[in-house]
Amino acid sequence: MKPFAYVRATGVEEATAAFAAHPGARYLGGGTNLVDLMKLGVETPGALVDITRLPLDAVEELPDGSLRVGATVRNSDLAAHPAVRDRYPALSQAVLAGASAQLRNAATTGGNLLQRTRCPYFQDVTKPCNKREPGTGCGALEGLHRDHAVLGHSGRCVATHPSDMAVALAALDARVELHGPEGSRRIPAADFHRLPGEHPERDTEIHPGELITGVVLPAATAGLPSAYRKARDRASYAFALASFAAVLHVADGVVERAGLAFGALAHKPWRARRAEDALRGAAPTLAAFEHAVELELAAAEPLRDNAYKVPLARRLALDVLARLAPPAAD
Repeated sequence: MKPFAYVRATGVEEATAAFAAHPGARYLGGGTNLVDLMKLGVETPGALVDITRLPLDAVEELPDGSLRVGATVRNSDLAAHPAVRDRYPALSQAVLAGASAQLRNAATTGGNLLQRTRCPYFQDVTKPCNKREPGTGCGALEGLHRDHAVLGHSGRCVATHPSDMAVALAALDARVELHGPEGSRRIPAADFHRLPGEHPERDTEIHPGELITGVVLPAATAGLPSAYRKARDRASYAFALASFAAVLHVADGVVERAGLAFGALAHKPWRARRAEDALRGAAPTLAAFEHAVELELAAAEPLRDNAYKVPLARRLALDVLARLAPPAAD
């Protein structure tokens, strides 16, 4: 591991100032991903700005009925919080599906959003990877890509984003709070991560020096039926091969609101806008669910070894939708 400077910040402004003062700095929360990447030589920060002492560790009700989750709230506390379990069950389910209890006790809300792909070519500094070192190529394209993207990938990168939590946040219409040199702003969780395009080294839309300060769960999706499900190679402590989060509200016999997102199929949580549009105003029948899901997955472009992901994602989505709104007779 290469030497680096260390700064323990006690406030948001102090943290962003310290980041700006140290070229190549990284923010340090739980460190469950960053420290591993430093050990592998993938990340070589010039400084770590420790944000664990910042006053961002609370889950609080906002006047408009939304729920604000601080960036340093531990994943275990987030999943167990009564307001999250009762009002946003998909989020609680996604966090509990994400890792071991030990990791959830250390990992933070902000860090979960910023975790990087587990593509083996990205994690191995002896292999070509445009995400790790732009211009070197993508070893996964013709190599091992069973776990890689089937949606939104490019010739430069076929990696997937590993977060379970981010998929639920996208479906729930959450917003990510950021603070940086230019002030504070919020960005929809569904737009926070990027597709690879020509710049796979850029995982998110975060600006240089910006710090995630929290996530806001909107009042509009509070209490609506929601759920998350993932498929993986083993029963626990494994990243998704495919996952699906849904918020579905049925009123007067038709789907009034639908928020749908796939995980492990793309470089970012994939908000299923086509499927949502197809379901809105339709009766919740099995035929309607199948049509909507097929419409979304028609855009899939599987690689040599991961075509199985498309029917797997389809089955997950249909199962979740049927559980949230048992289909009426066709």
